Amino acid sequence: MKVAAFDTWADARLERLRGNRLADKLFTAASALGDFSLIWHLVGATRGLTSDSHANQAFVFSALIGAESLIVNQGIKRLVRRQRPTEAGDPRYPVRKPSTSSFPSGHASAAFFAATVLTYWSGIASAPAWFAVAIIVATSRAYVRIHHASDIIGGALVGLALGQGAVIALRAFG
Repeated sequence: MKVAAFDTWADARLERLRGNRLADKLFTAASALGDFSLIWHLVGATRGLTSDSHANQAFVFSALIGAESLIVNQGIKRLVRRQRPTEAGDPRYPVRKPSTSSFPSGHASAAFFAATVLTYWSGIASAPAWFAVAIIVATSRAYVRIHHASDIIGGALVGLALGQGAVIALRAFG
């Protein structure tokens, strides 16, 4: 199967990085900050402190992230029910054991969703920064072996699609 071969290939590439102190700290922290979209709620709240319009956006952003999570975790994941690569991740990296199935990665979906919405609000010049953070958070899940690499790609695509839907709704109603 081509998907399994890709996942094996990607995991071998990540294994070359595993054990590097900086990479281990970066991806373990990114994985933890991605739990419950904490990093994105913090970004929204921090932006909210900078102006009244950003404060209003912070509340909308948290609600949108909640809706994205509901769609992915209670919708798509329940339909697909893919087994995770390991039960609790790589023992070298302490991570929270997820209760949902593997596909798509909720961290990746939330990250790319958030990057899409934040780019809409902040302008295209901010896109490299938001998407760089999204890539790190998404990749962290394969790095700690709680997701297959294909789960990450699937999650990123879902997040981009849901993010575009949110941007369309924001343009129409806001």
